[in-house]
Amino acid sequence: MKEYKFRVKFLEEVKQFLDKLDEKSRDKIIYNIWKARSSNDKDLFKKLQDKIWEFRTKYNKFYFRLFAFWDKSDKNDTVVISTHGLIKKTDKIPKSEIEHAEKLREKYFKNKKL
Repeated sequence: MKEYKFRVKFLEEVKQFLDKLDEKSRDKIIYNIWKARSSNDKDLFKKLQDKIWEFRTKYNKFYFRLFAFWDKSDKNDTVVISTHGLIKKTDKIPKSEIEHAEKLREKYFKNKKL
């Protein structure tokens, strides 16, 4: 059995994003996320900025990006929280998308403390 480095949790925006995709694209993204859990492949999961990461999937000439951050507050259960997604034809990421992920991260930890 493979050893996974972290669990993945989807926020509502990611669920909505994935629901809008065709089945093959969604399956490819999910496959790559589960693959990233047990490997250190920067083509699948990489750091974008200080606390924001991304799951990357290239499929049918499109880049599917799911933004994410780490929640290591429980020492026994490391979780990567995926905030939202987008589809790009280029490799460049709009700054506004990273800022949106940062806001969702802040909201997540604020609500977690309540």
